Amino acid sequence: MTLAPGLRSQLLIMVEMADTAKRAGSGDVPVLATPRLLALAEAATVRAVEKHLAPGETSVGTRVTLEHLAASPLGTHVQVGVELTEVDGRRLVFAFEAHDKRGVVGQGTIERVVVDRHKFLAGAQRRLG
Repeated sequence: MTLAPGLRSQLLIMVEMADTAKRAGSGDVPVLATPRLLALAEAATVRAVEKHLAPGETSVGTRVTLEHLAASPLGTHVQVGVELTEVDGRRLVFAFEAHDKRGVVGQGTIERVVVDRHKFLAGAQRRLG
């Protein structure tokens, strides 16, 4: 694993109906849904680390703090940027911020843990059983 603070990634989307609170079931308005904002931030964290993990490793989310500060209506471009701020063994902490043309629309932190994919899935299967 070659992970160190300062690692960054970003995503850019245009808010479409599939991204809205109305579609996600988290509200009844056609603006970027809070769960979708979180999913975008998590996707950016995955993108940031994927090339730095050993074969067979992946990362899984374990903790989130999120402030959704402003609405982004249909057609708005939203950019989500993440930065790895802390590496504590297998624990990774990211800060994220989302912007549209008017300013910051969301911010928070995401913690992930690096795991062996096979062992993680095996453990998940045992929980079913």
